[in-house]
Amino acid sequence: MKTKVLILLAIGISTMGFSQKNEIKAAEKALKVGDSESAKTALDGAASLIDAADAKIQAQYYTVKGNTYSDLAKKGDATAFQPAIDAFNKVISIEEAAGKEKYTTVARQSLAQITADLVNAAVADNNDKKFGEAAEKLYQAYKLSPTDTLYLYYAASSAVNGQNYEKSLEYYDELKEIGYDGSDVTFTAVNIETGEVETMDKNTRDLYVKAGTHKDPKEEKSPSKKSEIVKNIALINQQLGDNDKALAAYADARAVDPNDVNLVLGEANLYYAMGDKDKFKELMAQASDMAPDNADLLYNIGVINMEQGNLEEAREAYKKTLAVDPGYINALLNLSTTYVNEGNGLIDEMNTLGSSRADIARYDELKQQKDDLFLEGSKILEDALKTNPDNQSVLAQLKNIYGALGDTENFMRIKKLLGE
Repeated sequence: MKTKVLILLAIGISTMGFSQKNEIKAAEKALKVGDSESAKTALDGAASLIDAADAKIQAQYYTVKGNTYSDLAKKGDATAFQPAIDAFNKVISIEEAAGKEKYTTVARQSLAQITADLVNAAVADNNDKKFGEAAEKLYQAYKLSPTDTLYLYYAASSAVNGQNYEKSLEYYDELKEIGYDGSDVTFTAVNIETGEVETMDKNTRDLYVKAGTHKDPKEEKSPSKKSEIVKNIALINQQLGDNDKALAAYADARAVDPNDVNLVLGEANLYYAMGDKDKFKELMAQASDMAPDNADLLYNIGVINMEQGNLEEAREAYKKTLAVDPGYINALLNLSTTYVNEGNGLIDEMNTLGSSRADIARYDELKQQKDDLFLEGSKILEDALKTNPDNQSVLAQLKNIYGALGDTENFMRIKKLLGE
């Protein structure tokens, strides 16, 4: 009796293996004609019993499964990438345990192709402004090829663009943990025949120069991205409202790059948001001292002060900007705007006044102050027009000021210059 049971059991296992082979073959046949959905259905029929099959059948099954899901991913099903990856990794682990490599080479090649497919799909997603999907695909590509840390960097950038700050923070933290630098060296040489600068790897460049087909070999190193990464960690933590982590990140960032004035500006802005105006002013002064001749920095100091409502400090920064670069149009526009904003700030009080003699006198006083401020703003822009007569932004702002002043003559003059 025992013998019969064993024989029946053996027959059952043999039948089961035969059934799985048929389903795998059906899946392979469907794949050959591009019917990946039918292949998936066939594989699903064998899935429940595949773990009981021998290593050879398992490896074949997961190879076909990887090919099936890879094909589905290429046809636009982004959810199929991970099952394909998992299937090919399963092939490798099964054959490593069995000491065989019948399908391993194919699996490794397929994983490399999936990495390329993920990156290409991510590029398309970014172009379509599907930043969240792009970030996920780039992260999958990085996990498949951990030496390609640039994929992780771009995953973080895509997540930021998609305003998924929690996910971008995870990626930036991981970049920091692995010590990502991001600097690179570009090797170039001038093609003597065409006169064009060509980029290539160092060995090829050196061979071409030695052969006499190229000249003027150069090496350009892009800057490290460590400072950018820790700065972004600080900014994202600030965006998420975790000020303590943001301050700690700014401290890390400044330790990496103590000469980056933008880090000082970012930290200053955070302290202002936290209500610590003394620390804000201290850091703003520090930033100004770090780069007294940097027009862009001085302009940014003006912008930050302007955003915080510190109009006098903003004016001072814009004037310093213009002392360095008299033609800095945005500084001229914003300097003018500080006077307009101050004038607009008087309107609220004007609107609260009644019709008593005292109120009327106060109204006239405030109106004169407002008009004087608007005129000050217009003078700045009129001076700007002398060197930039066709600047549309300057003309548009002037038109608005003269309209608010009720200066019809100048209003019409500017409209004509605008071609209206």
